[in-house]
Amino acid sequence: MTEKTNEKIAIILFNLGAPDNLQAVRPFLFNLFFDKNIIRLPYFLRLPLAYLISKKRDKTAQEIYKILGGGSPLLPNTQKQADLLQKNLNKNKDKQFQCFISMRYWHPMIKQTMQQVKKFNPDKIVLLPLYPQYSTTTTRSSLQQWHQFAPEYRNITQQICCYPDNQGFINASAMLLNQQLKSIKNFDEWRILFSAHGLPKNIVDAGDPYCQQIELTAKKIADKIDKKPEWLVCYQSRVGPLKWVQPYTEDEIIRAGKDKKSLIIMPIAFVSEHSETLVELDHEYHELAQENHVKDYIRINTVSENSHFIDGLADEVQHILTSNNKLLSSCSGFQCAKSYTDCPHHQNAQSS
Repeated sequence: MTEKTNEKIAIILFNLGAPDNLQAVRPFLFNLFFDKNIIRLPYFLRLPLAYLISKKRDKTAQEIYKILGGGSPLLPNTQKQADLLQKNLNKNKDKQFQCFISMRYWHPMIKQTMQQVKKFNPDKIVLLPLYPQYSTTTTRSSLQQWHQFAPEYRNITQQICCYPDNQGFINASAMLLNQQLKSIKNFDEWRILFSAHGLPKNIVDAGDPYCQQIELTAKKIADKIDKKPEWLVCYQSRVGPLKWVQPYTEDEIIRAGKDKKSLIIMPIAFVSEHSETLVELDHEYHELAQENHVKDYIRINTVSENSHFIDGLADEVQHILTSNNKLLSSCSGFQCAKSYTDCPHHQNAQSS
């Protein structure tokens, strides 16, 4: 069978979404905590709890977004990534690629995106989460919602579940880190913290492979650095009374002060700038470092629009299109441990 030329291929870029104004903060929080992948309770309990949490956290969250000028830059950043990826993919003149953005908790949300996709009338669809590491709380949530609202596209849809060691992603991260390390002489006085968004420990214990993939990403980046300080993985953005995966980033900042270490903080689960990087890392954790006498505190930017990262995303798309797989992970010879039963590859193997 000859491959169809001038195929129309829709690329759906999934991201968390974020409030674009202060009035959007509370409904954004409600959508977040109403997600069954976030609050794992029955509907009749999750609904009032999401309402209560969003009401309680509204003012605190608004103060965060006031620092950002009243809204998050996540959507404009994601749009630039989509534009660059579309331009990259359309170097192939035999196919017509168009990138669409679908945010999970704020606009443009999936129903709006679906209307745009229907107008495009694609021959194939590739689902591409902007989460390099798979988690039930992010990737699975977005993919589940897509399949719920777009069952008519199931037969022409392929999905990328994760790319924690994607070469473009790793090269972009290592390049940003190397640029900073060039200015450092006494490596024994420094420590690198690869910081990722945390998860409640019970979610990981239930089989979520996220932390294992975070460790893989950190090691791959570190392997690209010839001369480097000591490094470790830690987790930020902890909220609520539950125990979260450790070590906590704030604890490691305090420990660095006691050890008389300067710090380089590198976010490795976020590919765009938003509140967790621009406020939590740049303001709150920076202040914590100063309070604990950390001599120097440097935060590395996210990969964002880095050309290596965009090339890596394009490679993911091209790879899955040339395969017969409906589900693709780019882990180079790496497989999630079988104990991580929420890995979609393990689930597919069990169901087949």
